[in-house]
Amino acid sequence: MFNLLKKKFKQIFSKTKKELEKQTKEKEKEIREEIKEKPEKKQRLLTKLKKLATTTKLREENFDKFFSDLEIILIENNVALEAIAFLKQKLKKDIIGKEIKRKNIEDEIKKSLQEAINELLIEPFDLVSKIKEKVKEEKPYTIVFFGINGGGKTTTIAKLCWLLKKQGLSCVLAASDTFRAAGIEQLEKHGSKLGVKIIKHKYGADPAAVAYDAIAHAKAQGIDCVLIDTAGRIHVKADLMREMEKIVRVAKPDLKIFVGEAIVGNDVIDQAKAFQKAIGIDAIILSKADIDEKGGAMISVSYITNKPIIFLGIGQEYNKLKKFDKKELIKSILS
Repeated sequence: MFNLLKKKFKQIFSKTKKELEKQTKEKEKEIREEIKEKPEKKQRLLTKLKKLATTTKLREENFDKFFSDLEIILIENNVALEAIAFLKQKLKKDIIGKEIKRKNIEDEIKKSLQEAINELLIEPFDLVSKIKEKVKEEKPYTIVFFGINGGGKTTTIAKLCWLLKKQGLSCVLAASDTFRAAGIEQLEKHGSKLGVKIIKHKYGADPAAVAYDAIAHAKAQGIDCVLIDTAGRIHVKADLMREMEKIVRVAKPDLKIFVGEAIVGNDVIDQAKAFQKAIGIDAIILSKADIDEKGGAMISVSYITNKPIIFLGIGQEYNKLKKFDKKELIKSILS
């Protein structure tokens, strides 16, 4: 992943290094001329020259050139403007005027960018631990999933169900997408493969009633988790959001997860913002992360919503749901 982005970052680091080396050579020339003109200051100027031979400083004009190039790269790779503004402020504070060893220029700039991206991303939590902690006292742990159709929501629910079962947690699935053609059948197929019960009503039924029945079933049977699928017709439609609000009121979920495709860039950020505004989300799962060449959605969506990415979908199989790791993401972009 991110091979093109890594290549562009290397180019910009190399360009900045060359500019700083040029700046240093010009300064060296100035000092040597000054030594000739003011021999009485020779010793002090030689000390300054010696220091300049091993270190340099990033001036504001250097930073502006560097960040101008960086900003273009980030925009091209679907990083949101709000996230870019944060990175600029953080980098400017960290590296302007900082004394850097000349041989370490690229490493120091890269380190500052790594730290800025790390600060921008919200730290993920351990969902399995959170569930196990709650079900010791009270069952079930209820999760509602939101996202537009085609974003991998139903498949992600099945993957998470598989993961939870592997951790010894029992599940029931609620088919609260009563609008989409074949939506219930899709969830039923997953349920059959996973060996878990599906709670469903007819098409056109009240989605909140399906969620309610699934929770009641889980309470009666002592099931640990209820995973609720929902409709995702168009993320900006008011009627859809009212439907989601009702499901939340009725289900009173422990967690609200937004599922979106990493590869659609700023669209997934807009979708997440819409659901966050309407119903509030607690966490994010990004599907198709294995084929995301740009990485902008991963960098931005957590910052924009102020919610953590907890998993990445990295394939179609049930075992292809991976815990999100900030350090791993940063390394894959900047290594």
